[in-house]
Amino acid sequence: MGNCFSDVHRRRPAIGGNSAAHSTHAGGPSHSVNSYRGLFSQIELSLSASNLRDLGALSESNPVAVINVKGSDGTLQELGRTEVVPKSQNPQWTTKHIISYYFEVVQTLVFHLYNVDEQFQDLEVKMLKLDELQLLGEATCVLSEIITKSSRSLTIDLMCIEDSIRTNHRGKSGHLTICAEECANSKITTELVLRCLDLECEDLFGRTDPFVVISKCLDNGAPLPICKTEVLNNDLTPVWEPVFLNIQQVGSKETSLLIECFNYNSNGRHDLIGKAERSIADIEKLHCAGEGVQLYFPNNVGNNHQNEVLKSQLYVDKISESVQPTFLDYIAGGWELNFMVAIDFTASNGNPRLPDSLHYIDPSGRHNAYQKTISDVGEVLQFYDSVKRFPAWGFGARPIDGPVSHCFNLNGSSNYCEVEGIQGILKSYTSALFNVSLAGPTLFGPVITAASLIASQSLENTQHKYYVLLIITDGVITDLQETKEVLVKASDLPLSILIVGVGGADYKEMEIFDADKGGRIESPTGLVASRDMVHFFPFRNVKTGGELSLVQLLLADLPSQFLTYMRTKSNLPFS
Repeated sequence: MGNCFSDVHRRRPAIGGNSAAHSTHAGGPSHSVNSYRGLFSQIELSLSASNLRDLGALSESNPVAVINVKGSDGTLQELGRTEVVPKSQNPQWTTKHIISYYFEVVQTLVFHLYNVDEQFQDLEVKMLKLDELQLLGEATCVLSEIITKSSRSLTIDLMCIEDSIRTNHRGKSGHLTICAEECANSKITTELVLRCLDLECEDLFGRTDPFVVISKCLDNGAPLPICKTEVLNNDLTPVWEPVFLNIQQVGSKETSLLIECFNYNSNGRHDLIGKAERSIADIEKLHCAGEGVQLYFPNNVGNNHQNEVLKSQLYVDKISESVQPTFLDYIAGGWELNFMVAIDFTASNGNPRLPDSLHYIDPSGRHNAYQKTISDVGEVLQFYDSVKRFPAWGFGARPIDGPVSHCFNLNGSSNYCEVEGIQGILKSYTSALFNVSLAGPTLFGPVITAASLIASQSLENTQHKYYVLLIITDGVITDLQETKEVLVKASDLPLSILIVGVGGADYKEMEIFDADKGGRIESPTGLVASRDMVHFFPFRNVKTGGELSLVQLLLADLPSQFLTYMRTKSNLPFS
């Protein structure tokens, strides 16, 4: 998820680039390679409480804690229960619970503490009927609130629902402390160096630009990409830079992996050269024996399903296992993600006062596409910024009595661009709609330059910040070459750029910015981005009622882009 790219002359890095980036995904997969692949990590939760409700001299508390995960529809799913601690107002439970942490999802946890009367204490905890127990208190938090603390520990108030029913206000019933620890398996990484001999595929121009995708096969048989090499240009005997597999993502060393070699096409529809299935254990044996594996091409024509065995062979030049710093290690070490927003105010959005405008503010409170994107993305990223002051700009509009501006402060200030919190962005956006005249054209270069300047200054001041710029637009840009130039320069900064296309425009030309479709971003001068740091996604491609939301699809690769930057710069989590 985020390998460095080489330029057209093989591996000459771009500005400050490092072609040996430690990462697990580069840009350029096709329809057969494009799959959702967010970061997840196994987190172990442990609980303790203090100053629980005093039930009186005749009835001391025998507390048990129940952990629930709140779904997007508000329903609670029980994750697990602790043991019962007898006669304690300050219990420290020993039972641990494992939860999968997903960066791109707001995971709300709800904790209920109950008193277990003596008549129930002979029952197994899982057999307890919660509606028969006395509720001592409840507490709610988001998993991201816990793991962003340097101690990975969060103490919150327990509230008593029964008191709120009697007195019309919620009373405190002690405190709950949740500790989170990343499981050791999340840090174990396998490094692979792959090469091929005698590749047989050529495109219409007689070129072979190969890259390899390694996928895990899901229970339904569908492949889920977990890592990818860079693209090598015009090479029939390629040797790729190292790729890294997280053992937790793979499952185990015995899990069968699909290894596919593709020929890169600039239209995003890459040609399969050949494939093989092997586990990490198999790969270790091949490496030790110095042997390769024959690639095959599936034959699905007619009734003949016999695979065509190719002369092309895949070799493993290196395989090693190590413990690598994780995204959460950097967060615990003090690194933060700083959210930035740039909004398209060009005239093609339509008159904001009319309901058919993309900028129309619905009196009912229903969000338009701009508001929803800001709110959904900001809701996830805000937990990783301790200050929560976010730079926000507009572009493509004419301020009152002024010329068209392609980067103006959304808050109306001429001195500073930051606003307070996600609500501050939304309020500034609404206010700006009635204080500027929509104009054009659509230029990205100025706002990317502004974001790059902030990231560069942070780097010079050795701040532990990584910036995420969200650009929301309704049309194709007119400064394509200038944007490529600033993106290549920005790829060496602690910065990722998310681009969301709203409305019905034809965004085909914009796919060049998406590493999953357009591959490498190359400047007019021939330099290529040192890493994958841009993701483009059309708002309309999110299916109503689908399993994945816009924010999941948009943010899935962000932690890997972050890790790629850290590793190319040799930044350690606690430096």
